[in-house]
Amino acid sequence: MKITVIGAGYVGLVTAACLAEVGHEVLCAKKSTRNLDLLRQGISPIYEPGLSEMLQENLKKEQISFTNDIESAIKFSEVIFICVGTPTGENGNADLTQVMDVTSSIAEHMDSYKLIIEKSTVPVNTHLKIKELVEGRTGIEFDVASNPEFLAEGTSVHNFMNPNRIVVGVDSEKARKIFEEIYQPFTSQGYPLLFTNIPSAEIIKYASNAFLALKISYINLISDLCEMTGANIDDVSRGVGLDQRIGEKFLNAGLGYGGSCLPKDVNALIHTYKELDLDINLLEETMKINDQRREIFLEQIEKTLPDIKGRTITIWGLAFKPNTDDIRAAPAVDIVGRLNETGAVLKLYDPQAEENFSRIHPENSNLKYYKHRYDALKDSELLLIITDWDEFKDSNYDQVKELMASPVIIDGRNILDKELMEEKEFKYISMGR
Repeated sequence: MKITVIGAGYVGLVTAACLAEVGHEVLCAKKSTRNLDLLRQGISPIYEPGLSEMLQENLKKEQISFTNDIESAIKFSEVIFICVGTPTGENGNADLTQVMDVTSSIAEHMDSYKLIIEKSTVPVNTHLKIKELVEGRTGIEFDVASNPEFLAEGTSVHNFMNPNRIVVGVDSEKARKIFEEIYQPFTSQGYPLLFTNIPSAEIIKYASNAFLALKISYINLISDLCEMTGANIDDVSRGVGLDQRIGEKFLNAGLGYGGSCLPKDVNALIHTYKELDLDINLLEETMKINDQRREIFLEQIEKTLPDIKGRTITIWGLAFKPNTDDIRAAPAVDIVGRLNETGAVLKLYDPQAEENFSRIHPENSNLKYYKHRYDALKDSELLLIITDWDEFKDSNYDQVKELMASPVIIDGRNILDKELMEEKEFKYISMGR
C-alpha cells in the first residue's frame, strides 16, 4: 500500500526504509532540502548499520522516494506517519512544535480520508490536540492513531524488522484494519501486534523507556556498593540478570545512559506527572543517579591524575553508545567540556561521532581529533574509555602500553578484562569492580 512518512531523522528514515523493504510504496518527506540529494542517492546522512544499503536497494526497486514537497506527500496516500522531533522543552516537557506544524499542514492540504499516525514519541493525550486542530480546519474524515517506535540506535534496522512487539493505539475499526494491512508482513511471521486505546499506546513508550532508565540507574547504584565492599559488579549483574523475572539487559554498570530517547522521555514523563500532581520521586532519583555517574568518573580522573593542567589525556569514544554517531546527552560531551576547562591536553577518537562532536567541542590548542585510535595514544598519560565500541575491546593492549607515556586506563564502560589489564601491568580502574 502507499504510505507517507514525514520526517527523515533516525525514526523517520528507518521507518520509511523498512516499510519499503516489506513491499509498501513509501514517500518520505522533509521540510528542508538539506541532505535531500544524499537521500535520493541512497546515502543515509546518519550512521546506522544497514540503513544505506536498504535505501539503495529500495530506490532501485522504486519502493521509496524522497521529497520536500509536504503538500504532495500528504496527498500521496491515506496513511501518514508523523516522525519528527519532540525535543525537551525548557521545563522538561516534550516540545510538540514540529508535530503540530505537520498536523497543521495535513489539515491544510488533505483532500480525502487520512489516518494520521503518531510515530514520534509524544505525551499522553497528544492525539486529542491533533484531533482538535484537524477538526477545526476541515470537515474531511480522518483518524488519529499512536504507533510508538522501539528503535535502539545502532540496531534500529534490525529492531524494526524483528520487533518483539508492535504497539498500536486506535479508536476506530477502520484505522485498525489499515494497521493490520500495514503490518501484515510482520504478523505473518509471528511478530505480535498489540492493539490498545490511544492513551495506552502513548504511555507504553514512555513507561518502557523510563523503566530501562531506572534499571540502568539501579545497577549503577549497586556498583557503588560493590566498589566500597570489594564485590564485583560484573558478577552481581550476572547473578541478578539470570533471574528470568529481571533479565540481563540494561544491567551494565558504568557511565549511565544518554542519547536522544531515555533522557528526553524521562524528563517528559516527569513533566506529565507534575502536571497531574502525581508523585515523581522515583523518576527524579533515576535522573539524579545517572547524572552522578559523570561526577564520579571525573573525581576518579582527578584522583588518578592530579595537577591535571597540561597533562595529556586520550579519550576513546564520543558517541553515547556504539554503532551510532549520535552524541545527544552523551557522557563524553560533559566530560570533555570539564577536562577542557581544566587545561588538560585532550586527544579524542571515535569511529563515527567526530564530525558531530566537533560542532560542540571544536579543535583548539589543547583539543585534537584523531582518525586512528592508536595515533591518539602517543605520549598520553591516561586513557579514558567512554563508549563501548567493539574495536576498543579488541585492541592490542601491548601496543597501547608501548604508545602511552604511562600505562593508566580508566574504563567507564567496564569493557576490558580487569585481570588481563593487571597482568599487562596497567594501572586499570573500572566502575564497581
